[in-house]
Amino acid sequence: MFSALADRIRGLASLFWREVAKFGAVGGVAFVIDNGLTYYLMHGPMSDSEAKARFVGATVATIFSWIANRLWTFRHRRQANVAREFLMFVLINGIGIGISTGFTALAKYGMGITDKNMLFFAGVAGILVATVVRFFAYRFLVFNNELDAEPEFSHDHELIELHPHREPAAAPEPQHGMEETR
Repeated sequence: MFSALADRIRGLASLFWREVAKFGAVGGVAFVIDNGLTYYLMHGPMSDSEAKARFVGATVATIFSWIANRLWTFRHRRQANVAREFLMFVLINGIGIGISTGFTALAKYGMGITDKNMLFFAGVAGILVATVVRFFAYRFLVFNNELDAEPEFSHDHELIELHPHREPAAAPEPQHGMEETR
């Protein structure tokens, strides 16, 4: 039983790191979209509205992120109710956007920073914090279809939960010719 449990733990850890890697790849592209658009807006059409520019960049990146995470990173965990999944995703990303926008706003209004590059990097720091929050929220709140739906992990509960309806394993009977010595 312990070897089977160890195999399952290794399998779960492997699955977790694959999800982290895919999430990181999607996040990397979303990061480029978010920051590229934000930088353009901060130095162009929204030059006096840095926090709004961050909000727009983050919103566009969020739409990309939902599609990519839904279709690739967490494709086996998608919820049947797409509307609920999308609403949860938007809620979680609203919190993430609030974190990254909040870092920019705090730097500008709370700390009096006016240099656009410093404000840009304050938003990047906010994105890093929001990314950790997003991963765990996506994994456990948005794309949270149970592991039991995946054939490789369908017996995990049997390995780690006590089942009162099961009889404890009987001690092995002594083999013939093998007398017990004391």
